[in-house]
Amino acid sequence: MADRDPTIEAAGAARCPGATWTDILALDSRPVPGFIKEEKYEYRGSAPLDASRYTSADFERLEREKMWPFVWQFAAREEDIPEAGDYLVYENAGRSYLIVRQDDGGVKAMHNVCLHRGRKLRTEDGTADQFQCPFHGFTWKKDGALKEIPCAWDFEHLKKRDMHLPEAEIGRWQGYIFLREMPGGPSLEAYLAPLPDFFPRWRHDQCTTAIWVGKVVPANWKVTMEAFMEAWHTIVTHPQLLPFTGDANTSYNIYGDNVNVAFTPFGVMSPHLDPKAHDQQWIVDEFVKYNGRSADNYDAGEEGSAPASEEGGFNVKVPSGVTARKALGQSMRDGYTKMYGYDHSQATDSELLDALVYNVFPNFAPWGGFMPNIVYRWRPWPDQDKTLMEVRILTRVPKGTKAGRGVPMKFIPENRPWTDAPELGVLADVFEQDMVNLPLVQEGLKASKTGLVQFGNYQEIRIRQFQQTLDKYLAREG
Repeated sequence: MADRDPTIEAAGAARCPGATWTDILALDSRPVPGFIKEEKYEYRGSAPLDASRYTSADFERLEREKMWPFVWQFAAREEDIPEAGDYLVYENAGRSYLIVRQDDGGVKAMHNVCLHRGRKLRTEDGTADQFQCPFHGFTWKKDGALKEIPCAWDFEHLKKRDMHLPEAEIGRWQGYIFLREMPGGPSLEAYLAPLPDFFPRWRHDQCTTAIWVGKVVPANWKVTMEAFMEAWHTIVTHPQLLPFTGDANTSYNIYGDNVNVAFTPFGVMSPHLDPKAHDQQWIVDEFVKYNGRSADNYDAGEEGSAPASEEGGFNVKVPSGVTARKALGQSMRDGYTKMYGYDHSQATDSELLDALVYNVFPNFAPWGGFMPNIVYRWRPWPDQDKTLMEVRILTRVPKGTKAGRGVPMKFIPENRPWTDAPELGVLADVFEQDMVNLPLVQEGLKASKTGLVQFGNYQEIRIRQFQQTLDKYLAREG
């Protein structure tokens, strides 16, 4: 078994008995990048949190005033607005923006509000050379400059230079478009650190959105997000995943204030199961049926998927003396090279199979590794008691072809299940298991006698880091 980092404080040093994440990586068929192996855990204390953080309208108001305007928010992907004049309506925390592609290929984020009487200029995504208010006809060019005021004789007091649509800062990285409402603060690259050092090998900038689904969840955005920041609820909430998921082998790491990651191995049996009870082929067979990382488990009509009855992809026969993990890794290496035209010979088993789930403060979670990559986003919708949870699936654009327009978001209302999006395949069933918990967590937090929330020192360190960063924003003056 691998030695533990001696710098980790004893209060946070306890781990699940058995193989560690680094033990599993040591058996990988390719050399694993150092940043995936490196342990970056830091003990951050064991104090409980006040439950009102998730239920209070006053706390949600503080988030709107002191946090959301000052952070980089993931607003769109490049493929959402590929052509000049394409725009996307992005709304969050009481603000509405137009994310607009410019003639020079650049992107602007402008407040989606008429400067006359305050009507929203657009309510749906589209393409336009100008934005005319449907109320009185005030019109702006797609770069936000004022174009026309009807009955201009009555508005002599308005100066054209003062009527430009207010803009937010824009940042672009790996195909993702971010905005920040208030200027100043760290650059996007500094804010995302160390992801700009990690993600180039996975080429999210060469991917496109193949699936995009959003659903309203009757729980606070932090309650909903935090359910996806640890793997150890798998044992009770998602027992069908245990045959091929090293839930308790997960490595939890934090990087400064803004970034954290959970590395959960797939293709290995959970430590909660008897390893002698089943062979390696059983692990693969269960993986094919239930794993959300597998392209085989998205709707058969989606590009990149294959009928589960056909061998290939994750559906492999494990040779004698070979582990399920190595057999799956080799099959995916060969399959991705054939399907997309890029050489994946150096891709590790871990990067092809595992859930390498990064979170960027406050609400953006891209999976690392080689596609299909899941990307999560959570937004308050519209207040402290509900969330719009979004799931994107990114796939690589085949070599020699040009990325087209990404798919639009399919919206699922609160009273409908994730399974209304069959394109998500088995992921929809997994999410539905989470939905059984989340509304009752929100209700329970309101009914709590103690009014306190407790976290594990290790497996929930990502949540504690997130909450501590949130506190830093809320404590800011001004």
